[in-house]
Amino acid sequence: MEISFYGAAGEVGRSCIVLRTKNTSIMLDSGIKLGEKTEYPQLDGDQLKAIDGIFISHAHLDHVGFIPHIYSAGYKGHYYGTKPTIDISSVMISDYIRLSNPSTVSKRGLQEQARHSKVVEYHTSIKFRDLTIRFIPAGHIIGSALIEVSDGRNKVVYTGDINLAKTRLLEGADIRSLTADTLITESTYGSKKDVFPPERHVSRDMLKSINDTIKAGGKVIIPSFAVGRAQEVLFMLDDYMNSGVIPKVPVYVDGMINKVMRIYRHNVLSCRKEIQSKILMSDYDPFKSPNFKPVEAKGTRNKVVNEKEASIIVTTSGMLTGGPILFYLSKLARDSSNKMILVGYQAIGTMGRALQEGAKNINLNGSDMKISMDVNTFHLSAHADRPQLESLMGKIRELRNVFIVHGELSKSKDLMEYASKRWSAKVPLIKESFDI
Repeated sequence: MEISFYGAAGEVGRSCIVLRTKNTSIMLDSGIKLGEKTEYPQLDGDQLKAIDGIFISHAHLDHVGFIPHIYSAGYKGHYYGTKPTIDISSVMISDYIRLSNPSTVSKRGLQEQARHSKVVEYHTSIKFRDLTIRFIPAGHIIGSALIEVSDGRNKVVYTGDINLAKTRLLEGADIRSLTADTLITESTYGSKKDVFPPERHVSRDMLKSINDTIKAGGKVIIPSFAVGRAQEVLFMLDDYMNSGVIPKVPVYVDGMINKVMRIYRHNVLSCRKEIQSKILMSDYDPFKSPNFKPVEAKGTRNKVVNEKEASIIVTTSGMLTGGPILFYLSKLARDSSNKMILVGYQAIGTMGRALQEGAKNINLNGSDMKISMDVNTFHLSAHADRPQLESLMGKIRELRNVFIVHGELSKSKDLMEYASKRWSAKVPLIKESFDI
């Protein structure tokens, strides 16, 4: 079996890995990299035509956003994912096309993409030509999966993005009884320094920060990824408002988050049993909490920023690369009574990263703007930290090879140093191939 890396090698974004046997070629993930410019996997047309099937780990754009480009280029095969992944991917891709209008995506390509999706179930082995493929819960977002691929001689496990810890909505990744000779693992938080504090400590500090701003009459802006992080943040706010830990102020929900909340609700059987029981055994549906105020008309945003009462605004995008967050930033950032809370990964080169690192002046829509509000970071990650990544590697039986991807280069190399003590470990380069 040959493994080739066409994205997410020494970087975060545009995940795209191709596995080849003598008779079959499959793609694991098909993402884009958003930033000052959009970057795509480094495959040419002939390489794309040779792909027999595409297998998607989860629905974030850095893992699924290249799919409409592939079908617009004439691809005829199918792409596979869990039902939540297929459902959310279609929404995320539609929003990406609407906002970016990429020239290499056609209407026909989008139609072909819609016709070629295939739903797979967790833990069900799929026979795909000479390969056996299995999806395993990854704990990252709803529907996320580790992808296990075997050709009868070699077995590869690809993590996609993985989280071993239980969250408010999901169980952690199911890594029981994993056997593989090759692991391809993410390293978003692969540095020795990437050790997350207990979630209860993070929540306590974040809630104190929110309370301080609400008591001062300010507004709290929480930029968030539409899928995964937003739902965790909203459920946390709902729990603590209902228990009286924070005051009941309006929680405005803007951007793609509202559509994704409905998809989560339709796929609630993929959430933790406790969430299902709460809905089935009581009249309370946390996805439709009365504490949440969807912002689904553009005119409503002016009302949100101009009202005098304190409020919380949860909106996209999580790294401030576009979306409604830019409107709220332009209207609220100059007021020191307001606050921004960052809860997720901020990629190098994004406005979110600049604010996280203390920038007090930014360029917004071509104009310089002073940042007077406080910017706090509270780590509510849906990724594994370094101890979890070490645990994952240690629990895979018969492991020989480790390929480390999807991380800033320094973090990937840091994790490689650890892995090299027990296994053959590499941080691949873009377009690099390996025989296993």
